[in-house]
Amino acid sequence: MIPVALPSGGVELGAWVDDADDPIGVIALAHGAGAGHEHPFLDGVAQAWSAAGFTTVRFDFPYRHAGRRMPGPAAHAIETWSAVESFCRRVLPGIPFVAAGKSYGGRMASVAAAEGRIAPEALVYLGYPLHPPGRPENARTSHLPSVAAPQLFLAGTKDPFLQPLADLEAAAASCQVADVRWIEGGGHSFEVAGTKLPAHEVGAATAHVALPWLAERLQRPAA
Repeated sequence: MIPVALPSGGVELGAWVDDADDPIGVIALAHGAGAGHEHPFLDGVAQAWSAAGFTTVRFDFPYRHAGRRMPGPAAHAIETWSAVESFCRRVLPGIPFVAAGKSYGGRMASVAAAEGRIAPEALVYLGYPLHPPGRPENARTSHLPSVAAPQLFLAGTKDPFLQPLADLEAAAASCQVADVRWIEGGGHSFEVAGTKLPAHEVGAATAHVALPWLAERLQRPAA
């Protein structure tokens, strides 16, 4: 269990762990606003990453844990991310910690990192919600340059949260260290029109795109 201290009182969140053999890193994987840890897309991501050597920890934000559908205050999500990092580093000490998340979950990780509440070795965003669809003037990017860790944006070229696509490129360019990997034709959940792959397979394929970047960013200096 992951204990989280909230203003309204403490809560203990479940931790769903996909163990890697001899892990080279631990990735905390947060869900999006509209689905919990059990979504098939996230299951596919977690299984792909664990098979590649990254123990993957999924969890639900407190609002999902309480059975609510709408996200709670941002402060609750940030506190949760802080508790999740502590859990991961306690359970798997001495290996790199990566914060990752689908849409809302990734954005909340970026805010927590910008505010110094977490200090991951890297962050991976699965469909970063750059702005509400059709409202590019309401960009959620001002905090991103304050994130010290390398950031990877996995993004679908048909994602309505990213139009125009140049806005994401500009946001990444404003960061200290950031890269974008485009999924051609992918929507917000990386679905591609005209294909009917199960969400689990879509998640696994998306997770594989991040692996070369993670290997490069997390390699340790020679002894």
